[in-house]
Amino acid sequence: MKRSLFLLALSAAAYAATAVPNPERNLPALIPYPQQVEITGPYKMPLLNVKVRIDSTLALPPEGYLLETYRRGVRITAKDKRGEIWAYQTLRQLTDDKGLVPSVRIADWPAFAWRGFMHDTGRNFISVENLKKHLDLLSQYKINLFHWHLTDYPAWRIESRAFPQLNDPIYQRQGRDEGKFYTYGEIRDVIAYARKKGILVIPEIDMPGHSTYFNSAFGFGMADPRGMKVLETALNEFFAEIPVSEAPYIHIGSDEVHIPNPEQFMRWADSMATAAGRTPLVWDPGLPAASERTIRQVWSEAPGYVARNPEARGRFVDSYMGYLNNYDPISFTPRMLLHNPCDRTQGDSLALGGILCLWNDTKAPSQEELIRNSSLWSGLLPFAERFWRGGPVPEGADENPNLYPAPSTPAGRMLAEFEQRMLAHKNDLLRDEPFCWWPNASLAWRVSEPVAPGADTTGVKWHTLYGGAIDVDAMLSSLGLPKPDSAVVWAETVITVPRDTVIRAQVGFEAPSRSNRISPGIGRQGQWEAGSDIWVNGVRVAPPVWKEPGAYAFHFNTWHKPEEELPYTDEQLFWTREPVELHLKAGANTVRLCSRKVFPGQHWIFAFIPH
Repeated sequence: MKRSLFLLALSAAAYAATAVPNPERNLPALIPYPQQVEITGPYKMPLLNVKVRIDSTLALPPEGYLLETYRRGVRITAKDKRGEIWAYQTLRQLTDDKGLVPSVRIADWPAFAWRGFMHDTGRNFISVENLKKHLDLLSQYKINLFHWHLTDYPAWRIESRAFPQLNDPIYQRQGRDEGKFYTYGEIRDVIAYARKKGILVIPEIDMPGHSTYFNSAFGFGMADPRGMKVLETALNEFFAEIPVSEAPYIHIGSDEVHIPNPEQFMRWADSMATAAGRTPLVWDPGLPAASERTIRQVWSEAPGYVARNPEARGRFVDSYMGYLNNYDPISFTPRMLLHNPCDRTQGDSLALGGILCLWNDTKAPSQEELIRNSSLWSGLLPFAERFWRGGPVPEGADENPNLYPAPSTPAGRMLAEFEQRMLAHKNDLLRDEPFCWWPNASLAWRVSEPVAPGADTTGVKWHTLYGGAIDVDAMLSSLGLPKPDSAVVWAETVITVPRDTVIRAQVGFEAPSRSNRISPGIGRQGQWEAGSDIWVNGVRVAPPVWKEPGAYAFHFNTWHKPEEELPYTDEQLFWTREPVELHLKAGANTVRLCSRKVFPGQHWIFAFIPH
């Protein structure tokens, strides 16, 4: 009877937006946290056997499942095959290192149908082995789409039998894994592997822009009538080799390009996709979608873009939470967790869900550093949580998504609780991954308004901000203050410890995008970046001994310039460099810092994350 009542209540609420999770203390740190959890007893039981049943009549949305542990094992009832896969992933997270599971009953389903991740393999090649490794990890967090960006400025990464010059390294950007591409057999292998993990692959062939290699190989662009004939042959070859059953969607790009015939080109590209039985996706902003059947992937971060765009129509996907490579991995976590997916509490026939994107514009010295430099996991875990659970943004979230909520607000408590779960995953399931992130939401700062370097701060207004990475630009925007070309802000926080101790901390005064590289560069020897500084109890904290002092100062956008081919090194990013040691005394310790802006385009930020 108790189980029947549980299912009755579940059926009535199955499609309702859910509230902020309130994880049971005696449960493992689940991500994403299930929609409904009931503790059925105080005991843990051995995982002796698992009984699975797929029931398409189950009163849950697609991908939903019920999971119940009992004395002899586990019962899983899934709406479909994906629901079964996600139930097993939840069970994996429930099982401790002794093979025991708690007494629990779970009803779970996604709020949004699309929960994807995009990898840019056009700019930096990623091996099939590493792609499969990433698919394994994506599946752990119920990510069900892999957006595979297969072409970009440096190279066409798809085997081409009709046009071998597309794979010829002499037409590709030197130093960008030239000559490397995926055979059709490898593409089919990745798609099949992903399907077993519950993941659908959406290939992207970016056109007519982002295609320097094409111009080099043929002497004309994709939008040229001759280029369209080449593309027609290449696309038909791809569609013949990768059947619609394996890839029912095809992304055709369309962004960041100006051509004389945009409507004509987009109608042609749309017809090519639909003639092959595929549903096309395009970037928005970009060239205008040719029909309402085209799915728009919205990447504009402008507030209200979706609502006020008069040309918007049909289905869309949310990628406007921001790109991983544009933000530091510390402040991106709350930005993502408190994002309002598709501006809705749950998906519908138009708002499909989201795709989190990682663009590898800058040359990378290794495939691992693509993940580390943008700290994929500190962005993907809150993404998985937010798009699986849905629900309203909790009270207390700042209107500026780059500012942390106050810890005492519902948004602040939600962030603090999620940080503890994410830390558990960093130390367990993701312990072998480059995961440059540490809990930091509880830090409170007094931050001054900007003053001239060396100016007296008497009478200057101070404001309370939170978190380990403070975006000064965001603070000024929130206060309605102008952004000076050159100035300093002062900031103070207090760290209290029970006894004299030494801690480590990540310290930095810039967070350059891994795309355009605009940056004041590494500090001069004996100085922090941009001439900023930090003291603990009045004692200056010495910066690292720089290996390349003063290097990488780029006050301009480096796209398509030689500087874009300079890989990031560990000491350029505050989250990848070695931490500094801080000597603290028993009781309260005052941390005071001066963050300096030295040129107009600089992203003004400072970071202090003790751990």
